[in-house]
Amino acid sequence: MTVETAADPGRRPARVMITRVGLLVVLIAAATVGTVLVVASQHSPHRESFSWFVAQPAPASWQKFTLPDGTGTLAAPPSLVRLPADPGTVAVGLPAGTGDLIYLDATPRQGDETLPGWAAFRIAHLRDDDTAAATLDAHAEHLTFIGGTGSCVLDDYVTQVGAHHYREIACLVQGAHGGSVIVAATPAADWDHYRPLLQQAVSAYSSP
Repeated sequence: MTVETAADPGRRPARVMITRVGLLVVLIAAATVGTVLVVASQHSPHRESFSWFVAQPAPASWQKFTLPDGTGTLAAPPSLVRLPADPGTVAVGLPAGTGDLIYLDATPRQGDETLPGWAAFRIAHLRDDDTAAATLDAHAEHLTFIGGTGSCVLDDYVTQVGAHHYREIACLVQGAHGGSVIVAATPAADWDHYRPLLQQAVSAYSSP
């Protein structure tokens, strides 16, 4: 299920998704939404939160990719292309040859992940999945997505092969037809540049 390559951040971030890694992913928190819990890691070199999260439809020009089982729909700008992915999943990223890496991936819930325990599950998964290190930077619960409720993490991880450092947003979203996971990732060095796009993609993720 997980395919590791030097240029693959997506899969590395989660066994739950990604096949070819190197690009990124997708996520309404209004006054009427429930309590949002955000915790920043004391060991993180930079404090982050999910104050940016506001679920909203993607721009009309964006592409939409619905998972075969109907549990989630990923939205991505037209500049991204479809990437090879595990059966039943969807992955998009920048075309080869651009020199940059971003990765957006959506996968049906495949294990014993739960909304309350998502942060611990994700970090444990990364640490068990051939990463040299994984750090939780922030997490949030009770986020209201389009059509569902989600728990999200922001984390950093370093691959064992090549020691590549990636940063990702990974969310477990529960909708009426089941759960799915969305991952948005990019090399940590490119985070500031691609963060707005990744956050917009996560904010636009929906659970039909």
